[in-house]
Amino acid sequence: MKLLTNPVFMKMVLLLFASGFAVVMAWFMMRRVRKSLSDGDVEPSVAGNASQLPLHTYHAVIQELKQQKHELSTMRDAESRRARSTENISAAVLSNLSSGVIFFGPNGLIRQANQAAKNILGIASPTSMNAEELFCHTTIVGGSGETTLADKIAFAMSEGRPVQDVEVEHHTPAGQHKILEVTASRVPAADGSALGVALLISDQTEIATIRRQMQLRGELSAEMALALRTSLITISGYAQHLALNRDPGLATQIAADIAAEAKHLDHTIGGFLAESTKAQAVSAASS
Repeated sequence: MKLLTNPVFMKMVLLLFASGFAVVMAWFMMRRVRKSLSDGDVEPSVAGNASQLPLHTYHAVIQELKQQKHELSTMRDAESRRARSTENISAAVLSNLSSGVIFFGPNGLIRQANQAAKNILGIASPTSMNAEELFCHTTIVGGSGETTLADKIAFAMSEGRPVQDVEVEHHTPAGQHKILEVTASRVPAADGSALGVALLISDQTEIATIRRQMQLRGELSAEMALALRTSLITISGYAQHLALNRDPGLATQIAADIAAEAKHLDHTIGGFLAESTKAQAVSAASS
């Protein structure tokens, strides 16, 4: 059905039909001329003109076929140039994307991968690898371990439904640990069949690191707030005892206790500030 909608194919069919029709007409007219000559019903000059007529028609058809063949060749060359231009544009766009893009063919093997995907996965040439080989050291975050990323890709191919924003832990061949976000979508053909699966890979390692740092800071802040509250309550209690007490010896002891608690509070605040500075240094180094 796709061939019937192709204008180039239909034009070639019409040309073949026209050439066949011309050959049949030439044969038919030659037969009539020969029959007339054998019966002696026409003059020699008329017979000569009649014999030349099919040959002239044949040459005209041949010239027309050559012209149409040239036009078809020109159209084919133009289509080829447009196809190459489209491929070049697609390759340029993919090569400049910061996210990784991998295309699996219908046989499950990688047909194309941009440079970002190679850098993220740490593999120089993933072409012709399947999903099991490519993601053998990849696990789904929060998954049960029974379903792998390769299973998700196979599901997208068979069911035609995209698998979006799957967070995985990936270990590169060089030993780097990365947090990736993966989306798999089936690429349909014009007739509805599957051309393959496109995989979009985003490196979320830095974002995950910042998220952990913020969570750690939140935990430290909660601990800090609790320590400050405890110390302030203790110091406040000591101060109340000191205000109500008239014994110099006991007052001296309470003052010493207040000083010790203040020193402990200063140590707690100093530790919190040191942890905060260390977290900021790690964040700056990762960025």
